[in-house]
Amino acid sequence: TLSWGAVLGAHLSRLAEDLVLWSSAEWGFVRLAERYSTGSSLMPQKRNPDSMELVRGKAGRLIGNLTTLLVVSKGLPSSYDKDLQEDKEPLFDTLDTLHLLLPIVSGVIATMEIDGAAMRRALVEPMLATDLADYLVKRGIPFREAHHVVGRVVRLSEERGVPFSALSLDDYRAISPAFDEDLYATLDMEASVEARDVRGGTARAAVAEQIARARALLAG
Repeated sequence: TLSWGAVLGAHLSRLAEDLVLWSSAEWGFVRLAERYSTGSSLMPQKRNPDSMELVRGKAGRLIGNLTTLLVVSKGLPSSYDKDLQEDKEPLFDTLDTLHLLLPIVSGVIATMEIDGAAMRRALVEPMLATDLADYLVKRGIPFREAHHVVGRVVRLSEERGVPFSALSLDDYRAISPAFDEDLYATLDMEASVEARDVRGGTARAAVAEQIARARALLAG
Protein backbone atom coordinates (compact mmCIF):
# COMPACT_ATOMS: atom_id res chain seq x y z
CA THR A 1 0.00 0.00 0.00
CA LEU A 2 2.84 2.37 0.81
CA SER A 3 4.48 1.57 -2.53
CA TRP A 4 1.21 2.23 -4.35
CA GLY A 5 0.79 5.48 -2.42
CA ALA A 6 4.32 6.63 -3.29
CA VAL A 7 3.89 5.90 -7.00
CA LEU A 8 0.49 7.60 -7.02
CA GLY A 9 2.03 10.57 -5.22
CA ALA A 10 4.72 10.82 -7.88
CA HIS A 11 2.08 10.80 -10.63
CA LEU A 12 0.02 13.45 -8.84
CA SER A 13 3.15 15.56 -8.36
CA ARG A 14 3.97 15.49 -12.06
CA LEU A 15 0.37 16.40 -12.95
CA ALA A 16 0.49 19.22 -10.42
CA GLU A 17 3.74 20.54 -11.89
CA ASP A 18 2.19 20.56 -15.38
CA LEU A 19 -0.76 22.59 -14.10
CA VAL A 20 1.48 24.99 -12.17
CA LEU A 21 3.41 25.70 -15.36
CA TRP A 22 0.39 25.77 -17.66
CA SER A 23 -1.49 28.19 -15.42
CA SER A 24 1.41 30.67 -15.28
CA ALA A 25 1.35 33.93 -17.25
CA GLU A 26 4.19 32.63 -19.43
CA TRP A 27 2.11 29.66 -20.62
CA GLY A 28 -1.54 30.56 -20.00
CA PHE A 29 -2.87 27.20 -21.18
CA VAL A 30 -5.25 26.77 -18.24
CA ARG A 31 -6.88 28.91 -15.58
CA LEU A 32 -7.57 27.36 -12.19
CA ALA A 33 -10.82 28.13 -10.41
CA GLU A 34 -10.61 30.69 -7.64
CA ARG A 35 -11.50 28.11 -4.99
CA TYR A 36 -8.25 26.27 -5.85
CA SER A 37 -6.08 29.39 -6.10
CA THR A 38 -4.97 32.06 -3.66
CA GLY A 39 -4.02 35.67 -4.11
CA SER A 40 -0.51 36.93 -3.71
CA SER A 41 0.31 38.72 -0.45
CA LEU A 42 2.21 41.30 -2.51
CA MET A 43 0.82 41.39 -6.04
CA PRO A 44 -2.98 41.78 -6.27
CA GLN A 45 -3.19 40.52 -9.86
CA LYS A 46 -1.71 37.09 -9.13
CA ARG A 47 -3.66 33.87 -8.74
CA ASN A 48 -1.24 31.38 -7.25
CA PRO A 49 -1.91 27.68 -7.94
CA ASP A 50 -1.30 26.86 -4.29
CA SER A 51 -3.49 23.76 -4.35
CA MET A 52 -1.26 22.16 -6.96
CA GLU A 53 1.93 23.32 -5.24
CA LEU A 54 0.76 21.60 -2.07
CA VAL A 55 -0.14 18.43 -3.98
CA ARG A 56 3.32 18.49 -5.54
CA GLY A 57 4.92 18.90 -2.14
CA LYS A 58 2.98 16.04 -0.56
CA ALA A 59 4.70 13.58 -2.91
CA GLY A 60 7.79 13.88 -0.72
CA ARG A 61 5.74 12.82 2.29
CA LEU A 62 4.26 9.81 0.46
CA ILE A 63 7.63 8.68 -0.87
CA GLY A 64 9.13 9.25 2.58
CA ASN A 65 6.54 6.97 4.19
CA LEU A 66 7.54 4.14 1.88
CA THR A 67 11.21 4.82 2.54
CA THR A 68 10.58 4.70 6.28
CA LEU A 69 9.23 1.16 6.16
CA LEU A 70 11.86 -0.03 3.68
CA VAL A 71 14.57 1.14 6.05
CA VAL A 72 12.83 -0.54 9.01
CA SER A 73 12.55 -3.86 7.18
CA LYS A 74 15.91 -3.95 5.39
CA GLY A 75 17.77 -5.76 8.20
CA LEU A 76 15.01 -7.99 9.54
CA PRO A 77 15.08 -11.79 9.33
CA SER A 78 12.35 -13.68 7.52
CA SER A 79 9.80 -13.62 10.30
CA TYR A 80 7.69 -11.12 12.18
CA ASP A 81 9.66 -8.80 14.43
CA LYS A 82 8.48 -6.07 16.73
CA ASP A 83 10.23 -3.49 14.53
CA LEU A 84 7.31 -3.89 12.13
CA GLN A 85 4.96 -2.07 14.46
CA GLU A 86 6.54 0.99 12.83
CA ASP A 87 4.39 0.32 9.76
CA LYS A 88 1.26 1.84 11.27
CA GLU A 89 2.23 5.49 11.39
CA PRO A 90 3.44 5.77 7.75
CA LEU A 91 0.54 3.63 6.53
CA PHE A 92 -2.15 5.72 8.19
CA ASP A 93 -0.40 8.94 7.16
CA THR A 94 -0.28 7.84 3.50
CA LEU A 95 -3.99 6.99 3.50
CA ASP A 96 -4.92 10.23 5.25
CA THR A 97 -2.75 12.26 2.86
CA LEU A 98 -4.28 10.71 -0.25
CA HIS A 99 -7.76 11.13 1.26
CA LEU A 100 -7.04 14.87 1.28
CA LEU A 101 -5.23 15.12 -2.07
CA LEU A 102 -7.43 13.16 -4.46
CA PRO A 103 -10.60 15.27 -4.08
CA ILE A 104 -8.51 18.42 -4.56
CA VAL A 105 -6.88 17.17 -7.77
CA SER A 106 -10.24 15.96 -9.05
CA GLY A 107 -11.82 19.34 -8.27
CA VAL A 108 -9.02 21.28 -9.95
CA ILE A 109 -9.37 19.29 -13.15
CA ALA A 110 -13.17 19.47 -13.15
CA THR A 111 -13.28 23.25 -12.70
CA MET A 112 -10.25 24.58 -14.59
CA GLU A 113 -10.68 26.52 -17.84
CA ILE A 114 -8.64 25.46 -20.86
CA ASP A 115 -7.42 28.08 -23.35
CA GLY A 116 -7.14 26.24 -26.64
CA ALA A 117 -6.12 29.39 -28.50
CA ALA A 118 -3.12 29.88 -26.21
CA MET A 119 -2.11 26.28 -26.80
CA ARG A 120 -2.33 26.72 -30.55
CA ARG A 121 -0.20 29.86 -30.39
CA ALA A 122 2.50 27.82 -28.69
CA LEU A 123 2.72 25.40 -31.62
CA VAL A 124 5.77 25.97 -33.84
CA GLU A 125 6.88 24.08 -36.93
CA PRO A 126 10.16 22.75 -35.45
CA MET A 127 7.88 20.45 -33.43
CA LEU A 128 7.21 18.68 -36.74
CA ALA A 129 10.85 17.74 -37.37
CA THR A 130 10.17 14.14 -36.39
CA ASP A 131 7.24 14.04 -38.81
CA LEU A 132 9.59 15.12 -41.58
CA ALA A 133 11.95 12.32 -40.61
CA ASP A 134 9.06 9.83 -40.64
CA TYR A 135 8.12 11.14 -44.09
CA LEU A 136 11.60 10.25 -45.36
CA VAL A 137 11.47 6.83 -43.70
CA LYS A 138 8.25 6.08 -45.60
CA ARG A 139 10.19 6.90 -48.75
CA GLY A 140 12.80 4.27 -47.97
CA ILE A 141 15.44 6.23 -46.06
CA PRO A 142 16.70 4.68 -42.81
CA PHE A 143 15.71 6.75 -39.78
CA ARG A 144 19.33 7.35 -38.79
CA GLU A 145 19.95 9.03 -42.15
CA ALA A 146 16.56 10.76 -42.15
CA HIS A 147 17.39 12.23 -38.74
CA HIS A 148 20.57 13.75 -40.18
CA VAL A 149 18.78 15.09 -43.27
CA VAL A 150 16.08 16.80 -41.21
CA GLY A 151 18.78 18.27 -39.00
CA ARG A 152 20.06 20.08 -42.09
CA VAL A 153 16.52 21.31 -42.81
CA VAL A 154 16.30 22.67 -39.26
CA ARG A 155 19.64 24.45 -39.65
CA LEU A 156 18.59 26.05 -42.96
CA SER A 157 15.29 27.14 -41.42
CA GLU A 158 17.11 28.74 -38.49
CA GLU A 159 19.72 30.43 -40.68
CA ARG A 160 17.03 32.05 -42.83
CA GLY A 161 14.72 32.77 -39.91
CA VAL A 162 11.73 31.15 -41.61
CA PRO A 163 9.49 28.15 -40.77
CA PHE A 164 9.81 24.83 -42.57
CA SER A 165 6.80 25.62 -44.76
CA ALA A 166 8.51 28.75 -46.11
CA LEU A 167 11.40 26.75 -47.57
CA SER A 168 10.96 25.96 -51.24
CA LEU A 169 10.88 22.49 -52.74
CA ASP A 170 14.22 23.29 -54.37
CA ASP A 171 15.62 24.03 -50.92
CA TYR A 172 14.45 20.66 -49.69
CA ARG A 173 15.69 18.78 -52.74
CA ALA A 174 19.09 20.43 -52.44
CA ILE A 175 19.31 18.69 -49.08
CA SER A 176 17.79 15.38 -50.23
CA PRO A 177 16.22 14.31 -53.55
CA ALA A 178 13.79 12.16 -51.53
CA PHE A 179 11.68 15.21 -50.76
CA ASP A 180 8.67 15.84 -53.00
CA GLU A 181 5.68 18.19 -53.17
CA ASP A 182 3.72 16.10 -50.69
CA LEU A 183 6.18 16.96 -47.91
CA TYR A 184 4.19 20.12 -47.16
CA ALA A 185 1.18 18.00 -46.13
CA THR A 186 3.40 16.73 -43.31
CA LEU A 187 3.78 20.25 -41.91
CA ASP A 188 0.39 20.24 -40.27
CA MET A 189 -0.15 19.96 -36.51
CA GLU A 190 -3.51 18.21 -36.80
CA ALA A 191 -2.06 15.68 -39.25
CA SER A 192 0.84 15.06 -36.88
CA VAL A 193 -1.51 14.31 -34.00
CA GLU A 194 -3.77 12.08 -36.09
CA ALA A 195 -0.81 10.15 -37.54
CA ARG A 196 -0.26 8.46 -34.15
CA ASP A 197 -3.36 6.28 -34.43
CA VAL A 198 -2.13 3.41 -32.27
CA ARG A 199 -2.96 2.27 -28.74
CA GLY A 200 -1.68 4.98 -26.42
CA GLY A 201 -1.23 7.39 -29.35
CA THR A 202 -2.34 10.97 -29.79
CA ALA A 203 -4.98 10.57 -32.50
CA ARG A 204 -8.51 11.43 -31.43
CA ALA A 205 -9.67 7.83 -31.85
CA ALA A 206 -6.75 6.54 -29.77
CA VAL A 207 -7.35 9.07 -27.00
CA ALA A 208 -11.07 8.26 -26.99
CA GLU A 209 -10.20 4.58 -26.62
CA GLN A 210 -7.91 5.34 -23.66
CA ILE A 211 -10.64 7.40 -21.98
CA ALA A 212 -13.18 4.61 -22.52
CA ARG A 213 -10.81 2.02 -21.03
CA ALA A 214 -10.11 4.26 -18.03
CA ARG A 215 -13.83 4.79 -17.41
CA ALA A 216 -14.45 1.06 -17.67
CA LEU A 217 -11.74 0.37 -15.10
CA LEU A 218 -13.15 2.98 -12.75
CA ALA A 219 -16.63 1.52 -13.17
CA GLY A 220 -15.21 -1.75 -11.84
